[in-house]
Amino acid sequence: MKTINPGATIGIIGGGQLGKMSAEAAKKLGYNTHIFCPKDGEPATLVSDKKTIAEYNDLSALEKFSNDVDVISFEFENIPAKSVEFLERTNIVRPSWKVLEISQNRVKEKTFIKNIGIKVAPFYEIKNENDLENAVNDIDAQKAILKTTELGYDGKGQITLDKNSDTKEIWKKINTNEAILEEFVPFDAEISVIIARNTNGEKSSFPPARNIHKNGILDISIAPADIDALIQRNAISIAEKIADSLDLNGLMAVEFFVVGDELYVNEIAPRPHNSGHWTMDGCQTSQFEQFIRAVCGIPFGETKIIANKITMKNLIGEDVNNIEKMNKENARVHLYGKKEVKSGRKMGHINYVE
Repeated sequence: MKTINPGATIGIIGGGQLGKMSAEAAKKLGYNTHIFCPKDGEPATLVSDKKTIAEYNDLSALEKFSNDVDVISFEFENIPAKSVEFLERTNIVRPSWKVLEISQNRVKEKTFIKNIGIKVAPFYEIKNENDLENAVNDIDAQKAILKTTELGYDGKGQITLDKNSDTKEIWKKINTNEAILEEFVPFDAEISVIIARNTNGEKSSFPPARNIHKNGILDISIAPADIDALIQRNAISIAEKIADSLDLNGLMAVEFFVVGDELYVNEIAPRPHNSGHWTMDGCQTSQFEQFIRAVCGIPFGETKIIANKITMKNLIGEDVNNIEKMNKENARVHLYGKKEVKSGRKMGHINYVE
């Protein structure tokens, strides 16, 4: 494994808050960062040493960007895998474009996870109205969720339906040529594990957090998760198996449904994740620092919780304007520097440390 030493420049594709907090963690470890994104003024561009403002498929801009950095990673999945493959021809990219390609397509992701022997909700690939009608007739569950296979996050690009739904109207509404229908899992809880892995196969996991969603968007994460210790250990074991099977070099979040004593993987995300924000004030090493350590090939930091309980509260849309009411004595406020407040937009988060 090639080690990227402090003083080097890390290229990060994407300009959002995850890139911002990763760039800040990199600076503390002695690295420079160069952000590549289509729009200036995004959170990560406010703190990076350099920035390239260009479309993600601009090969000329990507080539110049690659020539200026020592290693490349990405902070979200909605970028062309072909662009990342292009960068990997001439530079080190961690995680690889193949990991990105799997994770950004829900059918490929679910198929991959199922094929390595890990439980997922029953799913159907949907390419037209007939596929949807047949799948709805076939499902065992009372409810199912139709999702676009790519793009879509925080509840976007998703429609809940049942056996009595008008599949013709729903197919028109989803407005795509490729979708996935997932049977609804009657879960007892939702949890997630953040895991880092390097090219030597060394792994480091954070304790699982329990997640509570509102309107399809993560609202609160609580660590440590208030669930059975055996389930927590099993979740970490499953996350490790996925990381090894992907040959991950970087950081990944694995989201689970807890059903009794069983675990179903919902999604994976090969980059820092909203449900890991609690680590910024709850662990000696944050997920962002661990991400940089994994990408650069330097030793992992300690991941034990350093408080009794951490509750992460997302600041969604207008929440940020009510911050004074939420800024209690035990609060650690993290704002992303977004200029415009929009409904459903993540403006920041607060970690309550107990």
